[in-house]
Amino acid sequence: MDTPHGSGSVPVWERPEPQPRAAPVSLSREKIAATAIRLADAHGLDGLSVRKIAKELGVGPMRLYDYVLNRAELLDLMVDAVYAQIAEAGQHSEWRATVLAIARTTRDAALDHEWFSDLLGGRPHLGPHALAVAESTAAALSQAPGVRGIDDLQRALGALNAFIIGALRSEVTERRTARSTGTDEPAWQASLGPYLTRMFKTGRYPTVARLVIDGAHLNAEETFNHNLTTILDGITSHPQA
Repeated sequence: MDTPHGSGSVPVWERPEPQPRAAPVSLSREKIAATAIRLADAHGLDGLSVRKIAKELGVGPMRLYDYVLNRAELLDLMVDAVYAQIAEAGQHSEWRATVLAIARTTRDAALDHEWFSDLLGGRPHLGPHALAVAESTAAALSQAPGVRGIDDLQRALGALNAFIIGALRSEVTERRTARSTGTDEPAWQASLGPYLTRMFKTGRYPTVARLVIDGAHLNAEETFNHNLTTILDGITSHPQA
């Protein structure tokens, strides 16, 4: 399709909203995305469908296709709505404070909307709010002492994003496991205590034993903040060539 932006399809964020219809229920992409987010929060992405969203909105399923062409566009709108919350972390006068605020707000958003972590780690999200978060993060990291050029900035962003995605997926997975099994992590660890004691007594796993017995047992938030600080400390260093 030829468009003012070139040949190809126009992203959902650049297509104008459909003209309002004379119908009992008014719709908008924002309203559709908000409804989809509520359903995904309650039932996960597997429980999300255009039919369920339409039923929640009180309209026929076909009417939603005036606003989104497919499920992929629906997910794009949902993800960008979450990025809008993250973008509110805002700018701070110091680069490190900005990165910390964005990372911590991203974690909060992922815990409020667990499905969000399932959609991280693939191709970058390019909605307007996602781009705003990316710009704030990149601009802040570009001011870090150890970032001396575009190559350093790319590596710093890669390291930070890999940490955040991995940490969020790990935490969300543990929450889901606790719900599905009815056993939280401390209870699970306690149930394996006798087995681990026997294994450690063999002397074959001395370092793992030290980690389990002597290591600090931080909660998820403390672990996230500690490891995030470690990542930023590494970014500010000047590695030897």
